[in-house]
Amino acid sequence: MLPRVFTVLAVLLATFIYRSGRLVKHGIFTLPALPPSYYVNGDVQTHCTLLQEPTHTLNYCEDMTFWDHLDADGTVAARFVIAGCDPNRKAWNTVMGPLRNPEPRAYLWLVDTVDNSLQRIELDGYPEGHNFHPLGIEVTPSQDGAPSTLYVVNHAREETTIEHFTISPDTPTQALWQRTISSPWFVSPNALAITNETSFYVSNDHLMTRRLPFPLAPTLPLIESIAGLPLSWLAHVTVNPDGTITHEVAALGVAFANGVAISPDGTTLALASTSIGQVYFYDRNTTTNALKYREAVSLPFFNDNIMFDEEGALIVTGHPHFPSLVGVAANKTDARAPSWAVSLTPISNTTHFAKSAHAADRKYDLRAPLSVSEVVPASKGWEVETLFQSDGSVFGTSCTSLRDSRTGSLYMVGLYEEGLMICRP
Repeated sequence: MLPRVFTVLAVLLATFIYRSGRLVKHGIFTLPALPPSYYVNGDVQTHCTLLQEPTHTLNYCEDMTFWDHLDADGTVAARFVIAGCDPNRKAWNTVMGPLRNPEPRAYLWLVDTVDNSLQRIELDGYPEGHNFHPLGIEVTPSQDGAPSTLYVVNHAREETTIEHFTISPDTPTQALWQRTISSPWFVSPNALAITNETSFYVSNDHLMTRRLPFPLAPTLPLIESIAGLPLSWLAHVTVNPDGTITHEVAALGVAFANGVAISPDGTTLALASTSIGQVYFYDRNTTTNALKYREAVSLPFFNDNIMFDEEGALIVTGHPHFPSLVGVAANKTDARAPSWAVSLTPISNTTHFAKSAHAADRKYDLRAPLSVSEVVPASKGWEVETLFQSDGSVFGTSCTSLRDSRTGSLYMVGLYEEGLMICRP
């Protein structure tokens, strides 16, 4: 009996080292040698601006998304950023902890991409006494002035829900609350990717959550995260006219399913697996929303949120050093956590390497102070390039980046950072 136990443990350890060993080495046991700041298109001091708000409510933003206003021809006439920010995150965080005080509501902010003007979005009709702590945010484009549908993952006191709003170009600072979507299937909703006005994909980042009673939490969620246990999943949800939902599991067996994004042509879905620092790519059936696994790409950090730009490049943002992030969350003296964002651009089918091994062995991302190729081997199907790096002294705890393909502008927020950073070429 004992030899069998040791055999099973040896297999589990070998599997863990194979899947997570590189990221554990570089993201937990080693503090990456990142610069104070690096921006791919120029000096950070002259090319980047930090938007801040006097009352400090544009702080600790977890997710943001572009809100496009389209004209009658379907062309982008105006583009805004909607960001979800929670200055109370260090007192209420259902993913990392703690769960002390959910009472102060968080905020939605609207940023004009032309002049960087900043306005708070009021939650019109939102129920009194219902907490608001946004994580994933997605909004449909406004078609020729029509209202848009806005979905927000809400980590409220009793359970995590998805809040349904409408928002109109005529009154862009008012989000009209429609309903709270609740379901037993929503164990740990995190990120969203809209498929139409009444349906979306949603990632569930853990099976064992911080909401479990002590001593199950925080022990079991931490084990699930650190060990990279593939217990989380991605679902597709349809909101029916009566407010009920149709729930379908789209992808199982993911370790810490986090950011999710759909390619511009709708045929590819990307899903971040945070615990093992990989992005999974799936072929997507645009009629049924069914997914078929295609490939995975390794990243040099614990990847958080992701987005496709209009050119089909995937923008991935994450945390290069997990202990530093924990230190910032715990308010440790002088703690700071680094930032890293990269782009994944598809390699043309006409690109050939002398031998298949050469694709993985080649050096790449050589302009960055710390090259991605120093941490992970090259991908055969995607070219990875660093867009931004910081040791946390200039901008820390990066979790979401957006890139505007029209202007090349990069927008970034940090889980425990003050303000929203904008870098322009």
